[in-house]
Amino acid sequence: MDPREEKMRIREEVWERLVRSGAALPPFPVRGRIPNFRGADAAARRLVESEVFRKARVVFCNPDSPQRYVREAVLRHGKTLIMASPRLREGFLILDPGRVPEEEYRYASTIRGAFAYGEKVLDSLPRVDLKVAGSVAVDRVGGRVGKGGGFSDLEYAILRTLNALSDETPIVTTVHDLQVVEKVPMDVHDVPVDYVFTPTTHFKTARAYPRPPGILWERLREEDLREIPVLRILAKR
Repeated sequence: MDPREEKMRIREEVWERLVRSGAALPPFPVRGRIPNFRGADAAARRLVESEVFRKARVVFCNPDSPQRYVREAVLRHGKTLIMASPRLREGFLILDPGRVPEEEYRYASTIRGAFAYGEKVLDSLPRVDLKVAGSVAVDRVGGRVGKGGGFSDLEYAILRTLNALSDETPIVTTVHDLQVVEKVPMDVHDVPVDYVFTPTTHFKTARAYPRPPGILWERLREEDLREIPVLRILAKR
């Protein structure tokens, strides 16, 4: 089977599995999304208790619903939070917990709240100590598949090109146990994960796949350059 078709088959299977089991939570429909799930808060707590989280001072986290608990925890633990704006069209949002009232941490961890309290930047980012990715499915050797837009991989490529992270920067995800599958096919632009946290357990992956070295310009679409300002800036360099 073509890898793209196999990834779509995995997505459809996981979305259906979450809904059928009652593990899926709003927003609905889960199809086409990084799915929210029962126990997302417990998975986040496992991450927060980990050494990779404790050691991090700057955390980059995806803006999807199941990782909201992670984003709030980043702020509550006094760490700098970086989020990508939707589809990267307005660059990145940097949230300094010292500039957010404590009673507003929960709101600031939402997309709307991040725009209210965060600083918008395009190509000037602090060094990232930990990257949190949203996932539709993962396997035990680091394979990961998102919802199909390619933005998580592109975020990593941009951060790598900006020297905001390295090949050694830990990449983690929080998922439901039902999102752990046998095998996810990986392409050269796909970014593997190092740690997986679920409501019931966590594990370090074998990381059987290399990370891309940065932006693979030959794989970008014209619309990416047209719609994502930071790519235009980096292309001129």
